[in-house]
Amino acid sequence: MARSAIINVMVQAAMKAGKSLARDFGEVQNLQVSLKGPGDYVSQADRRAEEIIYSELSRARPGYSFLMEERGTVAGDDDQHRWIVDPLDGTTNFLHGIPIFAISIALERQGQIVAGVIYNPAMDELYTAERGGGAFMNDRRLRVAARAKLSDAVITTGIPHLGRGHHGVALIELKNIMDEAAGIRRFGAASLDLAYVAAGRVDGYWERWLSPWDIAAGILMVREAGGFSSDISGGQNMLEDGTIVAANEPIHRQLLQQLAKKA
Repeated sequence: MARSAIINVMVQAAMKAGKSLARDFGEVQNLQVSLKGPGDYVSQADRRAEEIIYSELSRARPGYSFLMEERGTVAGDDDQHRWIVDPLDGTTNFLHGIPIFAISIALERQGQIVAGVIYNPAMDELYTAERGGGAFMNDRRLRVAARAKLSDAVITTGIPHLGRGHHGVALIELKNIMDEAAGIRRFGAASLDLAYVAAGRVDGYWERWLSPWDIAAGILMVREAGGFSSDISGGQNMLEDGTIVAANEPIHRQLLQQLAKKA
């Protein structure tokens, strides 16, 4: 598969950071961990990976702005382009030795996500997508699953934990999906949830209380694999709203219907 110059830049940054994460993952018991909040950890590995990505992308495209999980907003001279980066999505999995975590890099141009890379170094799975160019995993073209009934579908989600409120809302939504779906999974990394939807490994995904870096690359990944993604109200304010529903067209519609129920 021939990759564009911008995808090559993003892949190089992700792969280099991935090597650093893979080394740290092998020494996970020895990591010094600081507590950022209840149930929300950030490690030296996280910061190292972000520094690598920041350095690589800054060198390749000087002037582009950044929105990063640890650094926050970094303004650049070019206000038309913004990198949206999560250097380690699934930190809790990482620190517990669970190999479900990823680097997520998206490029936003004039308010639209135009390129995305998601890389899980533990499994050496590289997901790439470019607007109008399709979605791929290790150079294999991706398509969302074709199941049309929620009763046949496996759906992923996130579950609020210690330090996160809204447990009541989450339990209502979980019940409403449980009543209709064939199965529910909770992997612990939003970027990979979306990549798995794009790959057809799962049939749909929904979650609330997300940050832009959790989902920016994955939104494009799903769409370029033929799927639908929206906020939980059916609109297109995922990055601002912090909610997402992603699936093929019929499953997406059924998920929205179930999530609209209040009890």
